[in-house]
Amino acid sequence: MIPILKKVLLISVAVFSFSSVKSEGTTNENAKQPVDFVNPYMGNISHLLVPTFPTIHLPNSLLRVYPERGDYTNIEIHALPLVVTSHRGSSAFRLSPFQGNEKQLRPVISYSYDQEKLTPYSYSVYLDEQQIQVDFGLSHQSAAYELQFEKDAPAFLILSSGNGNLTWDGKGLSGYQTIGSNTKAYVYLVPDEVPQKVSKLNDRKLEEATNAEGRNACLVLSYPAGTKKLGVKYGISFIDSKQAEANMEREVSGKSVAELHKIGSNVWNDALGKIKIEGGTDDEQTVFYTSLYRCFERPVCISEGGRYYSAFDGKVHNDNGRPFYTDDWIWDSYRAHHPLNVLIDSKKEEDILNSFVLMSEQMDHFWWPTFPEITGDSRRMNSNHGVASVIDAYRKGLKNFDLEKAYLACKGAITEKTLAPWSGRPAGELDAFYKEHGYIPALHEGEKETVPEVNSGEKRQPVAVTLGTSYDEWCLSQIAEELGKKDDAAYFKQASYNYCNLFNEKTKFFHPKDKGGEFIEPFDYKFSGGMGARDYYGENNGWTYRWDVQHNIPDLINMMGGDDKFVEALDRTFTESLGRSKYGFYAQLPDQTGNVGQFTMANEPSLHIPYLYNYAGQPWKTQKSVRKLLKEWFRNDLMGIPGDEDGGGMSAFVVFSAMGFYPVTPGIPEYSIGSPMFKHVSVSLENGKTFEIEAENASDENKYIQSATLNGKELNTPWISHKVIENGGKLVFEMGSKANRFWGVE
Repeated sequence: MIPILKKVLLISVAVFSFSSVKSEGTTNENAKQPVDFVNPYMGNISHLLVPTFPTIHLPNSLLRVYPERGDYTNIEIHALPLVVTSHRGSSAFRLSPFQGNEKQLRPVISYSYDQEKLTPYSYSVYLDEQQIQVDFGLSHQSAAYELQFEKDAPAFLILSSGNGNLTWDGKGLSGYQTIGSNTKAYVYLVPDEVPQKVSKLNDRKLEEATNAEGRNACLVLSYPAGTKKLGVKYGISFIDSKQAEANMEREVSGKSVAELHKIGSNVWNDALGKIKIEGGTDDEQTVFYTSLYRCFERPVCISEGGRYYSAFDGKVHNDNGRPFYTDDWIWDSYRAHHPLNVLIDSKKEEDILNSFVLMSEQMDHFWWPTFPEITGDSRRMNSNHGVASVIDAYRKGLKNFDLEKAYLACKGAITEKTLAPWSGRPAGELDAFYKEHGYIPALHEGEKETVPEVNSGEKRQPVAVTLGTSYDEWCLSQIAEELGKKDDAAYFKQASYNYCNLFNEKTKFFHPKDKGGEFIEPFDYKFSGGMGARDYYGENNGWTYRWDVQHNIPDLINMMGGDDKFVEALDRTFTESLGRSKYGFYAQLPDQTGNVGQFTMANEPSLHIPYLYNYAGQPWKTQKSVRKLLKEWFRNDLMGIPGDEDGGGMSAFVVFSAMGFYPVTPGIPEYSIGSPMFKHVSVSLENGKTFEIEAENASDENKYIQSATLNGKELNTPWISHKVIENGGKLVFEMGSKANRFWGVE
């Protein structure tokens, strides 16, 4: 055990000594740039479900990689990755360098490793048993490995495709791997030394050949004993191998790994530097910039040389000068990730929405996507919240996409596609019931499911779908108003009140009803609903969905009995016990980690909840809650993320909240004020203006707003408009250690 422990300690030192890793683009050796604060290892050990991954990539780029291992604590990595084609996915191709006896060759080699160092733009690792030093740098669609061999033995490079074809053309390796029903990833890889021979690996035996195909197809490049260095450059494409070669030639040809590092560092500093922070601790700045880095993982631009392959219709299209983006889990990202793009990357957000319009047109049905990925729309989760990103962007001044087409596609997804979760089928009897009665009916315990659209594992999620669709229909009504569609606006505005149909006046919770209109009884808001509470809610229990009326918070307050009762119910959310042991609670609700009472910091439907105190006259409790949640659940360590981060979905909450405000209702162009963490924040806007947030005396203790001014004038409301930020200016807070219970109270 001693060698393993020693290695784990060495790896840990690499993780926790991250401040020693310097950007090659840093002009002042002693001054850290934004990318130097990023710790990709933050959250790499999960609390329960999926951890974060230390992804190496340039912002929103097609080419992403990370070390492949079952878990951060594993002592082996599986080959060297070439491209990860989806968030949290595995590499489409694998490169395995090897020195030794050819009888030990395998299609994919697992390595003992040490001295791993990783930044957003670079990777290095020592394969200790093989005695190979690996260094990696990348661009947007291509990358390079540099390998140093220490043994005096024959050297080999093994390229494998999980399911596809590989060919040696005398200069390089080309091929593909099938990654979806109609999608392939293509590679073109060139070593800087021509091999002595090229073989395919068949039943662990080398057989001279220049082509291999099928499952685990692999070609082996053989080099003589005494080989000390090998360089490999490669390009990736979703169009074809020739395009992969063109991507390689355009981006990395003639560049060393060190040069790619310098370029990558500068690209990252440009992206992360759109928000500059001063004050706070090193750890707090690391959490902030690491969170911001994760917001640039996706969506990814898949335009290649003016073209892109779309899995939504299986064709290659000209991009007409506009980048095409995909890989976005909108259920997670509409809440804060898309609004963050609107704030700091408005042109990119317009291109993303334009891409959604195009993919809607390309699909068999003209429906707005829900989970658009490289391989098409996987139609996961519940509701159709992409409509919120449309109206939120438009109301904040983003107009460079076709709003009419976006509206029709969103309307189709909500009214023509089934509302049943995790389904892309046309509307059926559940949808007809919803249109007539204004809610999704629930089944009683033991009642058999007969509706074919319902996913057997994900169930109906009737409360989650009813509340989510109420919000979606509010968003539709707002777009219809913008387009002058008065009848549609009135219809969907009325439908946006459907959440009322499931409100239980006695308990003040949203409660499932059967098809006869009766509440399901007996009922437990913590544990009714089976695994993930999916029989009634969705991944979260009734305590989370109690607050899921983003579009009409004043009405929710009124339904609860007014401000005081609303605050009392909010307080109880944060104090209510789990009701079971942790083991028992998480065995049923594994997505609901990061608990403070029944509040869960680990899932996106909770992100707006701490800000709700602002709407009921007690902003100081929002300030207290937000700071507590940031400090306890987002930390610069291996377990520093409370649950599934979802490629920016969770991290965008941290970015907004640390700056001091949050978009509670996408679609309403305003932000709810929390508690700024840093003494000074500067946000560079794409219109050339700058918005500053200054928090005088801000510290761990001084988290309460005493007073505020906006452009020199007193501000006594706990929200600001997007227009104010867009125009540039300065928001100044005076912070203190005890709450000013009168600030922000109208």
